[in-house]
Amino acid sequence: MKNATLRVRFAPAPTGMMHLGNIRTALMNFLMARQKQGTFVLRIEDTDAERNYDPSAVKIQEDLQWLSLVADEGPQKDGGYGPYFQSQRNAIYQEKLQELIKFGIAYRCFCSVEELEKKRARQIALKQPPRYDRTCLKLMAEESAHKATTLPFVWRAQLDHTQTVSIQDLAHGKVTFEFKNFSDFPITRQDGSVTFIFANFVDDMLMKISCVIRGEDHLSNTASQAALYKAFGIDLPIFWHMPILCNIDGKKLSKRDFGFSLRDLKESGFLPEAIVNYLAIIGGSFKQEIMSMDELAQNLNFDHISTTGQIKYDVEKLRWVNHKWINKLAPEHLLELCKPYLEPVFPEINIIATETVAALLKKVSSEMITLQDCVELLAFYFAQPVCSKAHTHALTTPENAEALTNVIQKACEQPDKTTFLAILKAGIAEAKISNKEAFMYVRYLLTGSERGLGIADLIEILDYEKIKTRLCDLIE
Repeated sequence: MKNATLRVRFAPAPTGMMHLGNIRTALMNFLMARQKQGTFVLRIEDTDAERNYDPSAVKIQEDLQWLSLVADEGPQKDGGYGPYFQSQRNAIYQEKLQELIKFGIAYRCFCSVEELEKKRARQIALKQPPRYDRTCLKLMAEESAHKATTLPFVWRAQLDHTQTVSIQDLAHGKVTFEFKNFSDFPITRQDGSVTFIFANFVDDMLMKISCVIRGEDHLSNTASQAALYKAFGIDLPIFWHMPILCNIDGKKLSKRDFGFSLRDLKESGFLPEAIVNYLAIIGGSFKQEIMSMDELAQNLNFDHISTTGQIKYDVEKLRWVNHKWINKLAPEHLLELCKPYLEPVFPEINIIATETVAALLKKVSSEMITLQDCVELLAFYFAQPVCSKAHTHALTTPENAEALTNVIQKACEQPDKTTFLAILKAGIAEAKISNKEAFMYVRYLLTGSERGLGIADLIEILDYEKIKTRLCDLIE
């Protein structure tokens, strides 16, 4: 594969929802183009009106932009490149259809959906391969043309059942298809629009796509498209049929699985860098797992690809990657990303100095898994926690609780935070209570949670009067 001629494409249907399988396909195309100095093309498969839930593919383009997966070629748009739309290329498809008709490869099929279903059911009942029986191929040309004046039909591509075709796949190596195992496939629908298989082939051929990267579930489609390449006398591209993403139980990822939809992840506070990072390393082995887009493009090995049929999506690993990326954010950027979560719950955040809120967030960022965690982690700053007496008793023994009460009361008598903390630490040591137990107890009184920031950070963050009020009120 020559770098100068590498051309890849991402071609989603505008269904209105980008899911992780879509995104991983787009990402691998993008990263291969970056690594090999190739061209990444975005194309929208919108010829099927029943699947067009996102007119103009607005959501797809927004999602790809958010993930920084931008096209290198296409119609000019906002200083960049927009996608090619198959719905705007019908004249091109009709021209190529006429060539197939001229080759004697395309023929009209008048069989209704009901008739085809009956034939399929009968074949399955007789334990025969469910394939089109070529009823309409047997029609004379005159009869076919006459029926076309009154009956709906589709154009089918005739396969030579004596022939085979081979493709080169980056994961599977050489894959050979015997056409005797495949049906003559539809090129058009009854409304005259072209099918996914045909439009995809024509675009790949005319756009000179040199590597087709898509899911393993498209492997059977490849036989039909390979037959079309053969019919037009065009060299086939290289293929990579990627493993299907499955959940932790090994079942194909579905809407029931959290994170299946990109929208789920965005709303829950996952960063685009983390999603891209995770989807690039999933199923692989890397010494360094947290990588930027440039580092991923440099480190992925497209010459040695696993042949596994499925890859397990592990949301806990994604959460870990997201946590690492949150910790890389500058305080100001973290504040900008967290504000949409904080403002609806704590509107007073807008009257607090930006530097103060940014510093607060940076203190708790080590505890954040997703951006939305900032609400729970900063709740202690805005409101006095509701603590349970039973929970307080569970954190230490009655003897230690009494000793800690005395230590805290003495510390609260001090004039400032510095002496407060010094007296607190000295009293804990004198009472021979472990720092872990004592600080967990104090932290719970201050924040309503026994886990979280260190005591020194809490004392620094909270107003001293607020500290004394909380501790003394709760102790009483």
